[in-house]
Amino acid sequence: MSRGTPAPVPAADTSAAGTAVSRVPLLALCVTEITSWGVLYYAFPVLSQAVTRDTGWPTAAITAAFSGSLVMAALAGIPVGRALDRHGPRVPMTGGSVLAVLAVLAVAAAPTLWTFAAAWLLAGIAMSAVLYQPAFAALTRYHAPHHLGALTTLTLVAGLASTVFAPLTAILSAHLSWRGAYLVLAAVLAVVTVPLHLLALRGPWPAPPEAAPERPRRARAGVSATVRSRPFLLLTAALTLSALAMYAVVINLIPLLTSRGATSATAALALGLGGVGQVTGRLGYRTLVRRTSVRARTVLILALSAATTGALAAIPGPVALLIAVAFLAGTTRGIATLLQATAVSDRWGTASYGALSGILAAPITTATAVSPFAGAALAAGLGGYPRMFLVLTIAAVLAAALAAGTAPARTPAGHRTPALPTSRTAAPRLAPRSAPRPGHDHRDAL
Repeated sequence: MSRGTPAPVPAADTSAAGTAVSRVPLLALCVTEITSWGVLYYAFPVLSQAVTRDTGWPTAAITAAFSGSLVMAALAGIPVGRALDRHGPRVPMTGGSVLAVLAVLAVAAAPTLWTFAAAWLLAGIAMSAVLYQPAFAALTRYHAPHHLGALTTLTLVAGLASTVFAPLTAILSAHLSWRGAYLVLAAVLAVVTVPLHLLALRGPWPAPPEAAPERPRRARAGVSATVRSRPFLLLTAALTLSALAMYAVVINLIPLLTSRGATSATAALALGLGGVGQVTGRLGYRTLVRRTSVRARTVLILALSAATTGALAAIPGPVALLIAVAFLAGTTRGIATLLQATAVSDRWGTASYGALSGILAAPITTATAVSPFAGAALAAGLGGYPRMFLVLTIAAVLAAALAAGTAPARTPAGHRTPALPTSRTAAPRLAPRSAPRPGHDHRDAL
């Protein structure tokens, strides 16, 4: 890089060839994310009652087994992210797809509750390699520094996973046992995700824009320094608290609404409209990025989440107003998905995105996994769902307050953080020059 030649430009994915190739992974990942989320996540709530009826295993126990898979995904995501940074997404995601198929087959064949739980732990390892985090890491590197459009497209399309697979799983369950339904879903997972990950992700893995000959050693040091920094710790705490509150709201929205006079069908409609709200929020995220700083939008979104949670806690009715608030809560959840996806690249660049995002996602995913139990326990201990929502509001307000300290002044390499992934000023830094300019990207090569 010290020559000041066009070497960084292909890494920024600005050539015609690079752009054409980068569309293939995006299209493939849109399909594989719908399928992976549908089979590994959204099929379970549809089939859980059938599992209990057929086996006699307590609902709480099988739900705990499923939640265990999410915790395992959080833990396994850290080494998966590091491996993806170094070698690219093809091997981790193809291997994860194969493991996911085996895990779903093990779930279908489980003779005891313990083997059922063990199969879900195996599925959790697979989730760490096939769900959002590795897909985000892949698209961030392929499309950097213009990756926001790809991430938005992926989350919009993958948001249809429940729309496609919840009714499909219900149809399968109506004609087959829960074991038979999972066998069919395992076959779908194998036919769709394994070949797409194997073939569509085989292109060269781009070097990060700030690449240098000694990058691996410096990247490890940079990751270590970043995860110990105050902004990263505050960001992790803020997003974890927010996720705990957000997903406890999702799980407990129906009982809250029914306690305030809504029918079960109306409450289910409100939950579904929250999903529509997620899509709406994601459509507007690029405009929000253009008009706000990374710190401002993080505080804003987490504050809006706190506001909608507080409104659900305080407003007794009418039901139509509560449904409107539920839609707004879904909008903030949709934006929060992209907020987390871009949290690392907006602050520390894309070079170690996989490692940093894996570490960041671990406690967030764990909080998401425990939120159903946390919400139910709070509701029982506090004497009702409105009080539980009030406690969640306090947690969400604290998350927004912590977010105010999440924007580091400079990256480990000494650059101002907004310039690496999203700023319009990034392009001139990557353009060919006759000689290096001190204090810019060339300092990474020293």
